[in-house]
Amino acid sequence: MNQRLLPDRKISATFIVLALIGTALFIFTFIGNTITTNLVCTGTFNNFHSTQSPIQLRAILHYATSKTVPQQSLAEITISFNVLKTISPCNFLVFGLGHDSLMWAAFNPGGLTLFLEEDPKWVHTVLKTAPDLKAAHVSYRTQLSEADELMRTYKSEPECGVTGVTKAYVRGNTRCKLALNRLPDVVYDKEWDMIMIDAPRGYFKEAPGRMSAIYTAAVMARNRKGSGVTHVFLHDVDRRVEKSYAEEFLCRKYLKDGTGRLWHFEIPPANGTGGFC
Repeated sequence: MNQRLLPDRKISATFIVLALIGTALFIFTFIGNTITTNLVCTGTFNNFHSTQSPIQLRAILHYATSKTVPQQSLAEITISFNVLKTISPCNFLVFGLGHDSLMWAAFNPGGLTLFLEEDPKWVHTVLKTAPDLKAAHVSYRTQLSEADELMRTYKSEPECGVTGVTKAYVRGNTRCKLALNRLPDVVYDKEWDMIMIDAPRGYFKEAPGRMSAIYTAAVMARNRKGSGVTHVFLHDVDRRVEKSYAEEFLCRKYLKDGTGRLWHFEIPPANGTGGFC
């Protein structure tokens, strides 16, 4: 992630991102001009025309003039891009705010793309240069060093909702430490068609780790009331904690595809059944 790209790789990555954004602009402009009914997702179609161009044009300008490129590889980005081509405009929740945020927002014109970031100073910095983005600060109650203990003990807490007696929930859930219980209301009020987990930090023991983000995404997906699945993408699955928590809460049987360090899950609503997998 922190490795410095060679100049030719930076140029190649920049052109790839610009090509994808350009493709999205063409596809969504064509769709917007030819379709007059609601699409699959829960995004608001009426806002489609007024919001698609500014964010995409800003993204093109940003990546054409910036020395930074998105953190994910082309193959990883393409999996998410192909899903967004099918379901956008939709509700897209992203854990993390970074150099790829303008790109993700540009891929979802007319939909709601919301970024959740652990560092309030970084939120302020990014929004100064990209005011079109929607981002919020989130506090985590965990540390990476607790990952193994949380995995061993969460099943003994009824409020974590694994027995089927108590339905899993996150809003206001102070008993289950894995639940992100103090997010902005919009996160709980919306049904998210797509969730990307590429944060918080999870590479040193004092970091929050992604245990709560993975658990919360799984609960939101299983509690979905609308039709269809929730697409959940998890990055850095080469790391032990991300992989083990994905298998526990997102479930191998819902793993649709993946490449590199990215897994893509299609998680159906629970429909009254308890547990996760």
